[in-house]
Amino acid sequence: MSTLIEVNHLTRQFSGHYAVNDVSFSLNKGEVLGFLGPNGAGKSTTMKMICGNLTPTAGEIKIGGYDIIDQPKLAKAELGFLPEIPPLYPDLTVDEFLTYCAKLHGLRKSAIKKALELSKEKCGLMGMGLRLISHLSKGYQQRVGIAQAILHNPAVIILDEPTVGLDPIQMLQIRQLILELGQQHSVILSTHILPEVQQSCNRVQIIHHGQLVLNESIEGLSKLMSSSSLFARFRQQPDESTLALLPHIDSLEKIKEANTYPYRLHHKQNTDIAETVAQLAVNEGWGLMELYPEKHNMEDIFLSITKDLTT
Repeated sequence: MSTLIEVNHLTRQFSGHYAVNDVSFSLNKGEVLGFLGPNGAGKSTTMKMICGNLTPTAGEIKIGGYDIIDQPKLAKAELGFLPEIPPLYPDLTVDEFLTYCAKLHGLRKSAIKKALELSKEKCGLMGMGLRLISHLSKGYQQRVGIAQAILHNPAVIILDEPTVGLDPIQMLQIRQLILELGQQHSVILSTHILPEVQQSCNRVQIIHHGQLVLNESIEGLSKLMSSSSLFARFRQQPDESTLALLPHIDSLEKIKEANTYPYRLHHKQNTDIAETVAQLAVNEGWGLMELYPEKHNMEDIFLSITKDLTT
């Protein structure tokens, strides 16, 4: 699998303050990376350096094998970028705008027509070429923005908040498009919509205070999200000491509620205690009413990581 992005020991200082501090990662062809971080974490600064709009204080960035500092034209030719606010000209038709962008990308006149057709096909814009951009819905305008980013068939595509302002159907369509683009390119998806990362990406990174604090595959993230607590509701008051002595139980958390006796049972990762708890409740006559594993979501993990590093 070919590596299309290499970031090594990337650092950026502003007046003695480290906005980005020794960040390293790589991205292969066919990967979609979700890039997350709270405000002021260094996410935008990192993206600007990868795009060549900001010079690093230290470190190295290679796009498609080309160094962004030593070979900027060659490196940027391998890069497609959609900013949060798409750089569209509403008074132009889709074809006029894409033709203009193709010329900016340096495509030869003989190659422009084919590039337009291919990008429109990938982005679901067939039949839209003669439509004014101002007459398109927000979702289709986003598609035009993505089309301009892939016109020159770059190795790397960077999308900054591509689904902001879209309705649920449009969001699903753009996420599907991102998945399809990830099959042929490396994609970095900058977003604050955490479920979007789970649906669109196969890797996720979280940056906080200028440093990477999480760099995981979606499979690894799923393990982090796996249940480590069990919710149980009993009709009768259970013997807490008996519950606490069950294998793999770390602690009990009694939840205040009238008429029934709910508990949260914290246990070791990768252990299943549900059957044991159910059998004990039956044997002791506690009247088991509910029993289910609790799962952490992406928001829980994000807040936990950033809170732990802030406090």
